[in-house]
Amino acid sequence: MVKKRILIAKYELGLFDDPYRYCDSVREKQKIMQPDYLNFARSFVAKSCVLLKNKDRTLPIPQSVKTIALIGPLGDDRDDMLGSWSAAGKANECVTLLEGLRNTLPVSTSVKYLKGCDINSRNKQHFDDAVKLARQSDFVILALGESRNMSGEAASRAFIGLPGVQQELAEAVIRTGKPVAVVMFNGRPLAIPVLDSVAPAILEAWFGGTEAGNGVADVLTGNYNPSGKLTMTFPRSVGQIPVFYNAKNTGRPVDPKHPDEKYKSRYIDEPNSPLYPFGYGLSYTSFSYSPITLNKTSFKKGEAIIASVDVKNTGNYDGEEVVQLYIRDKVGDVTRPLKELKGFRKIFLDKGQTTKVTFALTLDDLAYYHQDMHYGWDPGEFELFIGASSTTKNQISFTVK
Repeated sequence: MVKKRILIAKYELGLFDDPYRYCDSVREKQKIMQPDYLNFARSFVAKSCVLLKNKDRTLPIPQSVKTIALIGPLGDDRDDMLGSWSAAGKANECVTLLEGLRNTLPVSTSVKYLKGCDINSRNKQHFDDAVKLARQSDFVILALGESRNMSGEAASRAFIGLPGVQQELAEAVIRTGKPVAVVMFNGRPLAIPVLDSVAPAILEAWFGGTEAGNGVADVLTGNYNPSGKLTMTFPRSVGQIPVFYNAKNTGRPVDPKHPDEKYKSRYIDEPNSPLYPFGYGLSYTSFSYSPITLNKTSFKKGEAIIASVDVKNTGNYDGEEVVQLYIRDKVGDVTRPLKELKGFRKIFLDKGQTTKVTFALTLDDLAYYHQDMHYGWDPGEFELFIGASSTTKNQISFTVK
């Protein structure tokens, strides 16, 4: 059916009569790799980055820093910036992280690069040189992750930690005691609990494409305050997979007061919670949420659910926040997810500014497929959550008659 619709679309576009109808060499010269489009790509990279950790405000790079060590196999890598679905992308047009840092930082700031190891190698012969460079520098950036061919179609991995000896390289560099920020380039969530436990700061950059280096550098230097949120859950280990925020409830949930009780749905060697949950992402500033208010607490057919919350920028930077709304149907005809994302809004707040964010839902937003496959909502009790990620505890209850 999908192939049939594609063929119909191509026919209606006239591509069977003239397959080159939309090829235009003049338009290509006007738009491909032109400044306006490259600037958009650069901003898109910055907005896609997700700040996973930032202990003691390691990032953004302090202006007092004069020497930076960029270490890691993806620090000056053009080809792998494209990712696995690059189609006609050209690696020689990509900006690497090394180039991006030099393009963005003041000329008085020295950036020296050392690969340290290959992406998927066991060779550690350059570790000592990497440690030496780190000790000689004011600040260290570790560029780690996957190659473009390690994710995407026909690229499953049984172990989804950092490939090769990258973890060991990171630990050796971090032991120098220098301020370290890890930048990860990868096409899937990675299981990095050890890295998370030792790295002061971690920035998830994915595969940014042509302007990857410039966009990531904008985030690292504070030219852009990160606002990205995870659209995929990061597990602690491969054994947790599948792990996702909207899982079904279990008949034996863990009691928070007795987390070690044996006959419950839990791991005996790992927490149930993911390393980084769906919707998660930090900022260089901070945000606070007021309790949720509803226009009423009981609804019937035809009425709208109006939920509001006050969000305040409580930090020292202007910034963007993605405000997320989740619903939980406490009783259903079939088992219902623990939470379902039903809305989100991205807002910009100056430091100290407060704004009211309002969501409107109808009862159709509570509908699902029942056992007999009819689509509709049920009367009963619901919980509504608004916060910064899927783990928010900011909730309120309402009923549907």
